Amino acid sequence: MMHFPRVQSMTNGDTIMASAEIEAPAERIFRALVTSEIEQWWGSADTYRMADWSADFRVGGRWTVTVRTADGNDLPAGGEFLEIEAPRRIVQTRAYGWDHATLGRRQTTLAWLLQPITGGTRLTICHGGFAGLSDAAAEHAEGWGRVLAWLQAYVEAGKRVAA
Repeated sequence: MMHFPRVQSMTNGDTIMASAEIEAPAERIFRALVTSEIEQWWGSADTYRMADWSADFRVGGRWTVTVRTADGNDLPAGGEFLEIEAPRRIVQTRAYGWDHATLGRRQTTLAWLLQPITGGTRLTICHGGFAGLSDAAAEHAEGWGRVLAWLQAYVEAGKRVAA
C-alpha cells in the first residue's frame, strides 16, 4: 500500500488552495462529491454533520445543504454549478444562508480539480472570493483541510473494506 502525504491547505488571504492525495480513482472520489453519499462522510460529531443535501447536478443547476452543528444549530448554504467535467472538475458558487461571523453571506467560487496520479488521485480545491476578508480565508482554509481529511479517510476506509 502506498502512503500519501497528509492533507495540505493554505491561503494568501484572498484565495484558498487545499489538496489531498487519495488512494482511489478519480471516478470514485467524484461520486463521493456529487451524490447523496456526501452526507456519509462530510462532517464529524465534534464539528457538524450534514442534515440535508440536494443538488441538480448540471451546469446552471442549484445545490443546497443544511449542516447541523454539534450544539444543534442548523446552518444552510447553497449555490449554483458553473462548470462540470466528470470526473475531473466541478466549479460552483457557494454562499451561506446565515450571517457567518467572518464571511457573512458573501458568494464565493469553489473549484474541485481531480488529477490522476500513481496509486490514486490528487484532489485540489481552489476557493476564491475572500478579498478583504483574510480572517474568513484563514478559517475556511482550516475547514477545507478538515473536509479533505474526512473524504480521504472515508474513501480509503471503503477501499479496505471492499478489498
